[in-house]
Amino acid sequence: MRKWRLNFRVLSLFSLVAVLLAGCGEPFLSTLRPAGEVAEKQYSLMLLSTAIMVLVIIVVAIIFVYVVVRFKRCKGEEDVIPKQVEGNHKLEILWTVIPIILLVILAVPTVADTFKLADVKGMEKEDAIVVNVRANLYWWEFEYPNQKIITSQDLVVPTDTKVYFNVKASDVKHSFWIPSVGGKVDTNTENENKFWLVFDSEKAESANGLFYGKCAELCGPSHAYMDFKVKALPSEEFDTWVSDIKDVKPDVSTASAKAGEEIFTESCIGCHAVEAQDGRPEQARQAPNLAGFADRERIAGVLEHNEENLKQWLKNPEEIKPGNKMSNTYPDLTDEQVDQLTEYLLELKEK
Repeated sequence: MRKWRLNFRVLSLFSLVAVLLAGCGEPFLSTLRPAGEVAEKQYSLMLLSTAIMVLVIIVVAIIFVYVVVRFKRCKGEEDVIPKQVEGNHKLEILWTVIPIILLVILAVPTVADTFKLADVKGMEKEDAIVVNVRANLYWWEFEYPNQKIITSQDLVVPTDTKVYFNVKASDVKHSFWIPSVGGKVDTNTENENKFWLVFDSEKAESANGLFYGKCAELCGPSHAYMDFKVKALPSEEFDTWVSDIKDVKPDVSTASAKAGEEIFTESCIGCHAVEAQDGRPEQARQAPNLAGFADRERIAGVLEHNEENLKQWLKNPEEIKPGNKMSNTYPDLTDEQVDQLTEYLLELKEK
């Protein structure tokens, strides 16, 4: 009895902790707060499937309780065999037809939405917003073929407009996921997956224009740090951003920043680019494009964007993102060189 009580207390404590942890986390990473047409459809299907499951559980529980109470074996009736229902055609038809009906109720909207969400014919239009997403260990590249620009880490999109995506990976399998805007889509090395999303302007405004993306496929030791930010802007502001990012050029006005530019040219330019209009083939783009770097929300996708964190990243990227491809690709930098390179990178502004 004492052991049973102990087990019950442990189970109760575990259940309480599980409930409390279920309430933790950030609201912008919740699929239960849809912020776009795709997310709304997927959320509706989640509600429908959950309602069906709850209904089945309730009905089964009621029948179970009724059977336990109604047909409880009483004293003196140990040898009494209850009436058997084997071969009862009405019951067999009932418990065969009902599940079929429930499956049809769920299948019809699921199939309809699947075909609708898979329709990407609109990306062939000249004015379509298309983004080629390339996943890498452990960063994201976003190429806008119609605008002829390339960025990294911060995805910028217009609101209330279909944004079409071609997603693929350059090394191992990843998965592109913006939880509050749409379901995850695998990025493969051997083929491209295509889909579209719509970013709701009202939800974007309430979220200060920011949504958050994750890699949803275990891809290596820094999988949990493979994040990206999404800036959802009104169409006019998006057009302005495109114009601004095309004109990004570092304003090297101090001797220290010029020294940093020289360091960058010697050690970094082989992988990185500092201009959004990057004409190199993707095989040569082995590291994030740094156009507009100073205006980004995060350093390396995870660190708060400030001078101290940038220096920390430059000194030891392996400490921040184990297994990244930047570690040990450039010579050790002195503190003075780190300061100079930091000053140069913080000059890479959109305006």
